[in-house]
Amino acid sequence: MRALLLGGAGFIGLHLARRLVAEGHDVTIVDDFSRGREDRDLNELRAVPAVHVISGDLTDPVTYAGLPPGWDQIYLLAAVVGVRNVEADPARVVRVNTLAAMHLLDWVAPGERVFFASTSEVYAGGVDAGIVAVPTPEDIPVMISDITAPRFAYAVSKLLGEAAFLHTARARGFEAVVGRFHNVYGPRMGADHVIPEMSLRALRGDDPFRVPGADQFRAFCHVDDAVEAMLRLMAAPRAAGQIVHIGNDRDETNIGDLAKLVLRLAGANPIIEPRPAPAGSVPRRCPDLTRLRDLTGYEPAVTLEEGVRTTYTWYRENGWPS
Repeated sequence: MRALLLGGAGFIGLHLARRLVAEGHDVTIVDDFSRGREDRDLNELRAVPAVHVISGDLTDPVTYAGLPPGWDQIYLLAAVVGVRNVEADPARVVRVNTLAAMHLLDWVAPGERVFFASTSEVYAGGVDAGIVAVPTPEDIPVMISDITAPRFAYAVSKLLGEAAFLHTARARGFEAVVGRFHNVYGPRMGADHVIPEMSLRALRGDDPFRVPGADQFRAFCHVDDAVEAMLRLMAAPRAAGQIVHIGNDRDETNIGDLAKLVLRLAGANPIIEPRPAPAGSVPRRCPDLTRLRDLTGYEPAVTLEEGVRTTYTWYRENGWPS
C-alpha cells in the first residue's frame, strides 16, 4: 500500500508513519516543518527505504503538482494547532488550514481515499453553553458561540474542511473519512498541550505547581490508540462519507487528578495551586464512541496511567525546546 501523509513530520503523523512502516507499507511524508520537526525520530524513518520525506508548503498548489499520483490512502494532518498559536494569530490558522484542505481537494483523484483530521473543538461553543451532551455523539449540532473569539478560528477552519471534503468526495468520486480527535496525547507532542506541559514543569521542579482548570474533566486518548482508530477507519468501507470521533471514553479524568498523576510519576511533591481555566476552555469533554465501535470494533487499549508514564518518560529523556 502507498500512503501519503500531509503534515507527517508532526505529532500524530510521525506515529502513524511508524505504524504504517512497521506493517510494510510505502510512506511519503510532506511537511513544511513549521510544526513538524527535523529530529532523531524523523531521521530514523528517513533511513527506511520505504519512506520518503519531502519539504513542501501545503498552502501552495505547486507542492501538490509535484507529487506523484496513485495513492491508496491520503491523510491530511497538516494544520496550525495549539491554543497559544491559535490565539496569537487566528487569521493564519484560518488561512493555512483552509488552503491546505482546498488545494488537496483540487488535486486528489477519483478512487483515492482521504482521511481529514478534525477536532473536538467544533463542540466547544455548545459544551460551554450547556446545550451539548457529554459524552458527545457526532450528530449533536456544532456551535460557535462567539465568532470573534480567537480560539474558535481553529474550529471554524476544521468545520469548513469537514464540509468541503464530505461534499466534494461525493461529487468527484473519491472517498473521505473525517476523524474528530478528542484530546490525543503522547510522546513528541510538543510543549503546549496539558500532559507534556505538566511533564516538563514537573521535571523542572515547579513549586508551587500551578494547575489551570483543575476542576475540569477530559477524556485523554493515547496516540497509539488514535493511530489504531485511524487505520481501522481507513480500512472500513462503511466509514466513507462519515464523521467519526476518535478518542478514549474509558479514562475520563479531572485535571487536578491528572496533575497528581504526573507528579507521582515524576516523584515530586510540590504544593498544587489550582488556577482559573484558560478563556474558552470547556468544563468537560468526552466523546461518545458508539459510531467508531460500530464501524471498526475499536476499543481503547492504553490506560491513562500507562500513557502518561510513557509520555513523561519520553520528555524526561528527550526534553523539548521552548
